[in-house]
Amino acid sequence: MAYADYPRAVSALELGPAHTRADHAAIARMLRTGASALDVGCGDGALLHLLARERGVRGRGLELNQASVNACVAKGLVVAQGDADRDLKDYPSAGFDVVILADAIQQVRQPRTVLKQAARIGERVIVSFSNFGHWRARARLLTKGRMPVALATPARWCDTDCLHPCSVRDFMELA
Repeated sequence: MAYADYPRAVSALELGPAHTRADHAAIARMLRTGASALDVGCGDGALLHLLARERGVRGRGLELNQASVNACVAKGLVVAQGDADRDLKDYPSAGFDVVILADAIQQVRQPRTVLKQAARIGERVIVSFSNFGHWRARARLLTKGRMPVALATPARWCDTDCLHPCSVRDFMELA
């Protein structure tokens, strides 16, 4: 399910502060207490922090941006600098209970390869993304003639790393 498809009622009410992203709250509810997780494209570490705090998840992150990696490490998170397109092959098979791509699949160059690697590394794979096929996104394009602003990363299309905008149906076909 894409981030835009989560109803507003899916919030962090039971999991943390009100500013927690809805997809992060939903992901946290999917994990069992104490699970091991690899957060691919972990950014500032918000999800890793939430999972550790609320679920006791033993999490690790993989992040391309070195400044984000440094910020995560400064917060006490275990995060490595790396490129999901290249570096997931170095992770052991079945090394984690779950691999998470929270708003990251649209930013990799080779989504099919990244998903295959994630499935090899984790028992389960959880993916969230901005659904550009959602009726609100289509309505904005139709009525305004402009690309929609993604809910998870509120920036204009030219200011994002989104290489592969897709809909839920597009993703289901890929998966």
